[in-house]
Amino acid sequence: MNRVFVLLFMFGLSVAAGAQELNCQVVVNSEKTGQANASVFKTLQNTISEFINQTRWTNREFLPQERINCSMFININSYDGNSFSGSIQVQSSRPVFGSTMVSPVFNFNDDDLAFEYTEYEPLEFSPSQFDSNLVSIIGYYVYTILGLDADTFTEQGGTPYFETANQIVGTAQQSSYSGWKGTDGNRSRYQLNANLLSNTYSGYRNALYDYHRNGLDVMHMSPEEGKEAIATALIDLERMNSRRPNSLLLRTFFDAKADEVEQIFSGGPQVNIREVVDALNNMAPTFSEKWGNIRF
Repeated sequence: MNRVFVLLFMFGLSVAAGAQELNCQVVVNSEKTGQANASVFKTLQNTISEFINQTRWTNREFLPQERINCSMFININSYDGNSFSGSIQVQSSRPVFGSTMVSPVFNFNDDDLAFEYTEYEPLEFSPSQFDSNLVSIIGYYVYTILGLDADTFTEQGGTPYFETANQIVGTAQQSSYSGWKGTDGNRSRYQLNANLLSNTYSGYRNALYDYHRNGLDVMHMSPEEGKEAIATALIDLERMNSRRPNSLLLRTFFDAKADEVEQIFSGGPQVNIREVVDALNNMAPTFSEKWGNIRF
């Protein structure tokens, strides 16, 4: 499915309407609290799901089949009154043109989840003000998902979405919650957003476009041409890695893509990928067992 991104956005009021941008599955796991049967967790799950899937996040019109498939798995480790803490894993994918294949785009685990929530409390969002850490975190990841998806269809197409996520980061910094400041570690929400907007890592976003639009999306017509384009995108990523080794964006890329890369180069038409395998081992040595399964 080919979606043309028209980069005209209206951010601000959250307006519920039909055929929104996301089709998000939300799971709240509360087993570690010892109170897994408490109704507040089911209410929280339903509230977040409705908030994400029924909010109008942009002014673009999405057909039902164009909605971005994603998931948010929220693991609550502790719960005391209205205070919750734990982690959130966010994933998204996009369809591949001319096939039934679905390609993972984003897979990120955030261990700095902490928020206040009262059962049945409505969730309301504005990127220009901080009212709730839960709402800010959800909004931040929604716009990150939208931005990365846009980047796979249009070169640098996700910039306006990442800029809105950056606005959320800025307003959330007034709070005492972790994850929003430059001093909160190298896997924080701050760092992820800063890297996505940095010219230093623009090669990552260009490679994301080439990998999907010039690679995966043409494989139904020419598998060899598609594989060659994916190989080129991976080599371009390795060049970025040589300048900024072990970057957060690169780790995020392979957390989502390692299985897919292995599958792409383990079958179909043969292409010269010795350089690609060397690049993969340089960039992502933790997945060396997968790269060893690639034959050339």
